[in-house]
Amino acid sequence: MKYSVITGASSGIGYETALAFAAKGKNLIIVARRLDKLEELKSRIQELNSAVDVVIVTSDLSVIDQAYTLYNDLKKYQIETWINNAGLGEGSLIADQKLEKVETMLRVNIESLTILSTLYVRDYADVEGTQLINVSSALGYAVAVGSVAYSASKYYVSAFTEGLAKELELKGAKLKAKILAPAITETEFVKKSLDAEDYDYKANMRKYHTAKQMAGFMVDLYDSNEVLGIVDQNYDFNLRGPIYPVISEF
Repeated sequence: MKYSVITGASSGIGYETALAFAAKGKNLIIVARRLDKLEELKSRIQELNSAVDVVIVTSDLSVIDQAYTLYNDLKKYQIETWINNAGLGEGSLIADQKLEKVETMLRVNIESLTILSTLYVRDYADVEGTQLINVSSALGYAVAVGSVAYSASKYYVSAFTEGLAKELELKGAKLKAKILAPAITETEFVKKSLDAEDYDYKANMRKYHTAKQMAGFMVDLYDSNEVLGIVDQNYDFNLRGPIYPVISEF
């Protein structure tokens, strides 16, 4: 039995992606910190498609040891797709940002993502039909003043994954590495990055996508042969090749 792993599945893009993958008949391993939200998601998935097997795993990816534990605990499963969706933001000027919050963000956005990506590639590079999808951001391709540290962390995700995709291509690997780069999406993300009790997207944002729309884009990327799925300045979704220039040392 094959499974798709989705981190950050308790809300937003991860939550909706799990529902979208369940609609495709994919067995799921859903990962997040909040057990109650994962249990709610599992119930919804089983209402949608009772034939789908759903495994719940709680993990806090801001604790690096838990990234290793998560991967090792899942070695008993055959994983055809690994989606690193978990991510945090920081919405403040650099001089005003809370460094403890930034440290946590970097551990989730960069360190745990790198660890999980590397471990998955080591085990599955030569397995037909496998995919690694890392969720970056449109701000992983453009610097956002007021969210510079977040933007820089997503630059890392984009560059790391585009480079990985090229390495896999040069080696003739069967695993495909891809990047989803959303723009503003209606999730808990902005509220958490601003440390706000609530956030009204309709009142504050000229354009945005819903999490369900973005999950649809995730499926489009999954079904495509392209490396990158990115939302442009007009909020159109584009499937395309890598953006960063690559220097091959092979």
